This record gives sequence, C-alpha cells and structure tokens, in this order.
Amino acid sequence: MTPTYLSSGVTWRSSGPVLSLHAVQEDREPADAPAPDLPLTPGARVAFEVADEGRFCLGFHRVHGRDDRTWVRCADQAPAERGSPCGRCFAQDDVRFMHDFHRSGIAPAGLKRYLEQPHWLYVATFADGSTKVGTASHPRKHARLVEQGAVVAQFVAYAADGRVVRVLEDGVTRAVGLQQAVRSGVKATALCAPLAAARLEHVNDGFALATRGLLEGGLGIDGYEVVREEFEPPASWSAVLGHAALQPYPQPLTTGRHGFTVQHVLGPSALVALDGTDLRFIADLAQLKGRRVRFGAFRTPIPAVQESLF
Repeated sequence: MTPTYLSSGVTWRSSGPVLSLHAVQEDREPADAPAPDLPLTPGARVAFEVADEGRFCLGFHRVHGRDDRTWVRCADQAPAERGSPCGRCFAQDDVRFMHDFHRSGIAPAGLKRYLEQPHWLYVATFADGSTKVGTASHPRKHARLVEQGAVVAQFVAYAADGRVVRVLEDGVTRAVGLQQAVRSGVKATALCAPLAAARLEHVNDGFALATRGLLEGGLGIDGYEVVREEFEPPASWSAVLGHAALQPYPQPLTTGRHGFTVQHVLGPSALVALDGTDLRFIADLAQLKGRRVRFGAFRTPIPAVQESLF
C-alpha cells in the first residue's frame, strides 16, 4: 500500500527548504516511523495526490526553554478545527499563550523561559508592496524572515524579551497601521508580477522610518533600543524575482493530483516547471499545510494560459 503522509508545509532548514512530512497509518492510529522530509532543492520532483478532503491536525508543542521544545503528534489524527490543530490539541499547545502573554502574563513555565530571551522587531515588505510588522527571537532573527518570504525587510528594534517586543508590535499596528500577518496566497500571487526593487525598498523605508520615529518618541515602556539593520535575503530570491512572465499555479494544491519540478523556493512559495511547457508557475506550497498526501507518478496537466507579453 502506498503510504500516506501529513504535510506541515514548507520548513527552512540550514540545508535549505523542505516539505515537512509526518507518517499516517490508514487505521487512524499514530504512525511510529518518522517520515523523511522532501528536499525542495532546484530540480526536485514533487508528485503527489491529496489523499483526503479537508485539513488535519498537526498536533501541538510543549516548550521547555529558549531552544528546547517537543512536538506531540495528534493522538486522534483529527480534522483541523482552528487553522492547523484540533480543539483538543489547541488546548494543550504551549505556543498559543505566546500571542497574548504581554497582556495576560499567563504562560507555561517553559514558554516564559523562551520569552525571556532578546527579541527583534522588524518591518517586512512582500513582492506586491504588502508590508507587516513582526517579531523574532534572537536565534531565529534571520530564519523568521526567510520562512515568511520577505523580499525587503529591516530590523527596527532590539527588545529585552518577548513581552516587550509584542507591546512594541501592537503599538506599531495601532499608530502606524501595519498589519501583523500577510496571507501566503497574497505572497504567492504577488511573485507573478512583483513591483520593481526600488519601489519595494521605498515602501519598506517609509514604514521603517515611521516605525522608528514612533519608537524613538517612546511608548511608555523601557527595555528596548531602536536599531537600523537590513535583512539580506538568500541569493535564490533574485532568481524568482528576476524571472519574467510567471503564471499562478493552475490548480489548487488542496485537491487532486499534481506533478511538477521545483526550480527555486522563496519563503512558502515555489517557482515550478510543468512537463511539456516552457512556462513557469508560482505554487503556494503553504496550501499543503495540514493536508494528507500520497506520492506517485503524477503530472499536472498543462493549462490553457498565454505567456505574458510584459
């Protein structure tokens, strides 16, 4: 029987991006054997069918300290209820306290230890000019922006801990109007017709300037300093942004059968080639998060599209 895997989407490791996979048993019992992640290196073949309708729970995390956490598989392999977890796993997830800790002060001891380390505040801009404010722990400062697929970004503040940085983040959202999330679908679509690099830098500079001005004026709290540091994206970013006439991937990755060759990955999005055409497509691989897949000799049909003349 062809094995079924639960995908948790794209993960960026030190060796590059991978499609993270977890083994699933057909009798609904948790699988003991770890599944090999699928490297998304240039030339990698990704061919699969979506095995079941809907999204499934990705389990939960126990946080033990600054760089120590344990992933716990969903015992029921249940359908997802709140984005990626089921209700039972959501209730057990330590990470869920992170986003409200600066207001409530409530968090498990391990998560409190994690939040005690220094954090960074950044302003990130994506290929269509969409811009957000966000936070990253000190060890994941660069990785956070890579996994999100930021095209241009700047670090604007260095905070003593995770509580302070989230107070700053909320203050910037209120005063500057920056959102705290940009959907993966928006990021992928934007890569088909990205704004010019100079335009994106201008947009990012404007928001970063406004954010630093706000922080320098003070938000009534201590424990941070304003900084000026640019994010340097991976060299592979330019191969995607410099590619002309890109098309959106022709089918939703949430159903059906697919087969394509990866050329480059930018954040959660992939520049892919289909058999039988010179056109190139942008696939939003974040759509695979929480999906059950089976690999096989599949190929995506060539869509009836016309290459852009621009």
